[in-house]
Formats: sequence, structure tokens, C-alpha cells
Amino acid sequence: MPRTARGRVILIAVVFAVLQLANVTNRDTPDTKNYLTYALSLRGETKQRAAELTIDYVCAGKASVARRNQAVDPVRFHRPSPTRRVEAECRREQWRGVSARLAAGTTGHTVPFMPPRFMRIFEARPGYPVFLLPFVTVLGVTWGLWASAVVVTVAGGVLVFLVLRTLGTSAGAALTGQALYYVLPCGTTAMRPMTEGLMMAVTLAALWGCALVLRGRARAGTWLAGGSLAVLFTVKHSQALFLGLCLGAACVGLMARRRRWGGGLRALGVVAGCGVLATVLLANLLHYPSQSESVQDLLTGHYARPDRLRPWPEFLHLESAFWIEWTRRQLWEPLFLASVVAAAWGTLRRHRAFGVFLIAAAGTGVLNQAAHPDINVWGERLIVLLWLLPAVGLPLLLDAVVRPGARTFGGLVPGPARRETEVAR
Repeated sequence: MPRTARGRVILIAVVFAVLQLANVTNRDTPDTKNYLTYALSLRGETKQRAAELTIDYVCAGKASVARRNQAVDPVRFHRPSPTRRVEAECRREQWRGVSARLAAGTTGHTVPFMPPRFMRIFEARPGYPVFLLPFVTVLGVTWGLWASAVVVTVAGGVLVFLVLRTLGTSAGAALTGQALYYVLPCGTTAMRPMTEGLMMAVTLAALWGCALVLRGRARAGTWLAGGSLAVLFTVKHSQALFLGLCLGAACVGLMARRRRWGGGLRALGVVAGCGVLATVLLANLLHYPSQSESVQDLLTGHYARPDRLRPWPEFLHLESAFWIEWTRRQLWEPLFLASVVAAAWGTLRRHRAFGVFLIAAAGTGVLNQAAHPDINVWGERLIVLLWLLPAVGLPLLLDAVVRPGARTFGGLVPGPARRETEVAR
């Protein structure tokens, strides 16, 4: 067992990576095809070749799952392997729409698995395909996607550790946060080849910048937060907008409470505000899909039906119904809500100023879900950023229980409890 905190961080990361070998394939979602073909086109592949490699990857994963499912089926386990049949059916299904769209001619980096209007959404997210590029180039599609997911998920856990140590928690609490990030749904979702893993890692980097600002290292923290917003724009510009708005609001709230309008918080607030302004301007300049397009995409089943004439009243009706149903399901299985409430309480108790930033950043998951009120989206991945609150907040609550007299830099200086000091004297 390593004796240093750095060694234990590495050990936890290595154990996590080894465990992920249990599922190298079939982590993909329908969105994965779009990001993968984008990365392959950046590598120089033709659209035909990118489609072949992507469909091979997707269908091999489905065939592998079908074989494993049959192996444990009490009725069908003795039958011949369904691998070839499932793979052949998958290929036919995937090529059915792609072939016609390729023959019609397409532009952009992605292969047209869906109508061009829908594919514009993914054309506006170059950051994740650029991240994938070196992995799929060196390791191939299957192992490249797996390795990229491991790297970005491990990075998220390490960033949780760094945030907690910057806040003055014990090494044990910080290591607990790293492990929680891996085992909670945020880690599971980050291992999917989608933008969410990179989004969470970049959001944690911005939170680390906030912690540095509160620690007194305003220049480093502000640069880190600003750089994170810039990177996030390339990954998913709507998320950069949400994060900039929430961090800016947190800065204003904290300055108003303290009645001091200068220092690191003002600089951080200015950077967040500039990030919001730059996101809006660049999105318009680059003709990225607007919120109206997103609403039409939602209400028409990815543009499979005619555009709605009055989309916003329908959207608001769906929004209301969604949150009622979502709350009902959460109350039925209240682990998520209990974790979020406990984490928020623990963070605000241990460090109120950082707690405001953490709740603001995690709250972008709620905004993201509110912009896409679809109850059928797999694993509630749209709201997954809210799981950052338990990943960071629960270790702070644990640290408050284990070291009740040792406050973070927002209160008392980290160290022994007062009673222990008196005994020593």
C-alpha cells in the first residue's frame, strides 16, 4: 500500500482502470456514432470508410451483448451463438439510412446517420472528437474509445481530489471523493464515449479554479476557470453558457453577502460574464443551432415529424409534466435526492463560499435537463452533473464529522481540534 497521498491517488486510478476491462465494448450510445465519425474524418478517413469503421464497432458491441445474454438465459443458453445473426442484422439496419444519405452527398465531418438538420448539433461540438483523435489513431476504434473514456474519467476523479485538498480537507477525505466519483453515476456516465465525461472533467477544473480564488490564488484560479469555459465551449457550447451564468451569479451573490466588490471574486465574476458573452456571440457568428432548434428537435423526435407551429407552449407543458414525473420517481427511490441534500448541507457547513460555487456548477445539470425534458433519455445522463455535488460534498461532510474542530480556510485553520490542543498544552 503506498504511503503517500499521490501514490494512493495513482493506486485508486489504476484499480479503476483495471476494473473497466470487464466491459471494453458496448458502452456506446446512438450519439457515439456521430462523435466517432467526426474524429475519424479529422484523421483523414473518407465518409464511407468512417461509416464502415463505426458500424463495425457498434455492431460488434451488440453482438457481444447478445452472446453474453444468451449464455445466462435459462432457456436459450444451449443454443448456437447469436453473434453472426445479430451482427448481420445490425449492419443491415445501420447501413439502410446511411447509404442513401451518402449517395445524396453530405457536407461536414460527421457521417449522416440521421437527417442533416440533426447532425448540425454534433458538427457544433468539435472538442470531444479532437480529444478522441489521438486515441483512435494510435489504438484503433475499440481500444481507443475505451482508453479515452478511462483517461477522462480518471482525470475527473483526480480533479475531485485536487479540489478537496485545495479546500484543506484531509487526504483520506480527498481520496474518498476520488473513489466516489468513480463509483457514482458520474463515473459510469463518464466511461460512456460521449461528451459528458469531458464536460464533467472540465467543470471540475473550473471548480478547482474557484477553490484557488477562495484560497487567495486569484490569478491562477481565474485563468483556470476562464480556460475551462473556453474548452467547454468547444465541447458543448450550451454547457459553457450555463456554467458561465451560474458561476457569475455565485460570484455576485458572495460579493453582495460580504459587501465587498473587489478582489478575486470580482475578477472571477468578470471572467464568467465574459465567457457568457463570448459564448452567445460566437454561437451566433458560427450559426450554431439555437434553443428554438433544440425545442423542435425534442418535439419532432429528431425532426422525424413536421415542425411544431407553436413549440414553446408545448415545450412548457412538457417541462411541467416532466418534473412532476421525475420527482415522483426520485421519491420512489430517494438515494439521489438524499445524496444531493446531504452533500449540499455538508459543503455549506464546511465551506459556505465554495459550497455556493459547487451548487452552482452542479446545478448546470438541472438546467441541461430542463432544456431537454425527455424522461426516456438513458440513465438520466442529462442531469449527471448534479452528481458532482455528492462526489465533492459528501467527503466534505465526512471530514466535518471526522475532524469536527478543523475547519477549512473559510473558518478555522486546518489542524487539531481545540480540545486536543488544550490537552497537548
